[in-house]
Amino acid sequence: MMRAPSDPILRFENVTKAFQGQVVLDNLSLEMPQGEFLTLLGPSGCGKTTSLNLVAGLIEPDSGTVFLRGKAANLLPPRRRGLGLVFQSWALFPHLNVFDNIAYGLKVRALPADEIARRVKAMLDLVRLPGIEARFPSQLSGGMQQRVALARALVTQPDLLLLDEPLSNLDAALRKEMQVELRRIHSELKVSTLLVTHSQEEALVMSDRIAVMRRGRIECIDTPNRVYNRPPNRFVCTFVGDANILECAVESVADGEARLLCNALRLAVDAPPGVSQGARLTVAVRPESVVLHRASAPQARAGEDASHGRVVDAIFKGSHIAYTIEVGGERLHVLTLPPVDGAAFRVGETVRITLPKSCVIPLGPEEPAHA
Repeated sequence: MMRAPSDPILRFENVTKAFQGQVVLDNLSLEMPQGEFLTLLGPSGCGKTTSLNLVAGLIEPDSGTVFLRGKAANLLPPRRRGLGLVFQSWALFPHLNVFDNIAYGLKVRALPADEIARRVKAMLDLVRLPGIEARFPSQLSGGMQQRVALARALVTQPDLLLLDEPLSNLDAALRKEMQVELRRIHSELKVSTLLVTHSQEEALVMSDRIAVMRRGRIECIDTPNRVYNRPPNRFVCTFVGDANILECAVESVADGEARLLCNALRLAVDAPPGVSQGARLTVAVRPESVVLHRASAPQARAGEDASHGRVVDAIFKGSHIAYTIEVGGERLHVLTLPPVDGAAFRVGETVRITLPKSCVIPLGPEEPAHA
């Protein structure tokens, strides 16, 4: 019986895993559709690598079930799972040349020599390394080794590719390049891909969806845009990017809008369900969403919420300027593009601050800690 295209390639059902009495995965449930690029993102110890090892068959769950292609796979050995794996260390065989490294899995399957040669060439073309079959890993740069490891994982035509921090050993420029390359390869092959990383940039650039993990649970799973712009709580908000977290008093609620006062800072937000006048509300504002004006500049529109603050720090970073603005008892971190005329705001200058309502993010309560 063939699987419908909508069937998940991977499903966790109430999976728990502990090591020496320490719970690492806590009743985890998750579905991954075929063809998706899903990223498990979180700090060290959150359970993301344990999740990947369960999928790979390197460990077994204490309870719950891991399903692959709709079938329970808890006891299925790794070699029968039809997976491609790329690890942090890349793990190329140093005594084999590039051709034999990539062909290794095909030779184990006893494919004909001409088929092996055809597939290896196609993979090297895919990762944009044609003509290096005779080289050895020691003769390759880090970026080239990473691409060869990826080609080796894909040459067996797996229907699920597992990536465990595959870019962490590359320098910053190569990491950015390989983020784009991995996304391109995924778009070409449509292979289901599960990435484990602690890098928010990798997750945002490459993923169809991001699952943000903490303490063995999924705090949030959504598209990169929504995880960044509409995080459910403070942990997700501050883990996926920088944010100003503001504790505000609700001054009024009318027509679906809540007017807030955060010390001397005034702003508005679409009223969350159940919020009322006099309540306290925690909101977040991304640094790039804060708009700065000269104190003498006219208001953009009548009735615009505006507050005044003082520039206490300004750091030029090339692509942007990072300001710290003091507003009453709050300190706002603000990112702006460098002005073309070079007239940046000066330390000590008074500025007018506006915050578009659409950029103010109401945050829900944090989940309580669990054992």
